[in-house]
Amino acid sequence: MTAFNESLPYDRALHTADIIGSKAYAKAIHKSGILTDHECSELLRGLDLVEQEWLDGKFVAQEHDEDIHTANERRLGEIIGKEIAGKLHTGRSRNDQVATDMRIWTREEGRKLVGIVKELIGAMILRAEKEINVLMPGYTHLQVPSNAKTSLMKRAQPIRWSHFLCGYATFLSQDLQRLTQLLSRVNLLPLGSGALAGNPFKVDREFLAKELGFEGIIENSLVAVSDRDFVTEFLFWASLTSQHLSRLAEDLIIYGTAEFGFVQLAEAYSYPTFLSPLT
Repeated sequence: MTAFNESLPYDRALHTADIIGSKAYAKAIHKSGILTDHECSELLRGLDLVEQEWLDGKFVAQEHDEDIHTANERRLGEIIGKEIAGKLHTGRSRNDQVATDMRIWTREEGRKLVGIVKELIGAMILRAEKEINVLMPGYTHLQVPSNAKTSLMKRAQPIRWSHFLCGYATFLSQDLQRLTQLLSRVNLLPLGSGALAGNPFKVDREFLAKELGFEGIIENSLVAVSDRDFVTEFLFWASLTSQHLSRLAEDLIIYGTAEFGFVQLAEAYSYPTFLSPLT
């Protein structure tokens, strides 16, 4: 049951987000007078060292590190001492902590994807401009009627290759728009909501939002700690965008066959690399 309950093998991906959130929270409770200058400095120093261990691949998980939060806090206590490390959790709950971590991680990964999608759209547009005069058959479908007198697929109308590329660039532009809108909903601060009914230590949430790069604050604490709609939205976005990429891949695969011969894939992408035979 312990192994079943542990989430560290999965949520270890949140290590950077967890450290970032903890550093901001340490500054916030220092600002509210809970931490001394020395204690805040030690917490920030220790958190930096914990994160460096993750980055260097040297972090060693222990038997009772059930999630990324307990793992980081346990290691922080080993580095700077449990007395100071224990103060980091003052007024903070696992509930608003994990909600903050997930929003930071989703935001940062989403921003990476924005750049990747923009790059792909740009490559399509450049290719379309360069080969604007290339013509090709357009198809509504590849189904051959049972009473057809020929085995050739039914061609609909002639189109430009650039028109084909720009069609997929349009799909991806819509995906980009959806992702940008989603990230605005993701980028709202839950930290400072406590377990569900707020933080009793007058933590400055405006300060936390600015420190963590959030555009705003989730004002209702119940929503802040329980909302996972943004995860569902992100998964939907990923599924829809993957579907568009899959359609493009399928078209290029068909058009690259000997029967069609419209496109030719570079050998680097279409030929497998075989291992040398065993001797």
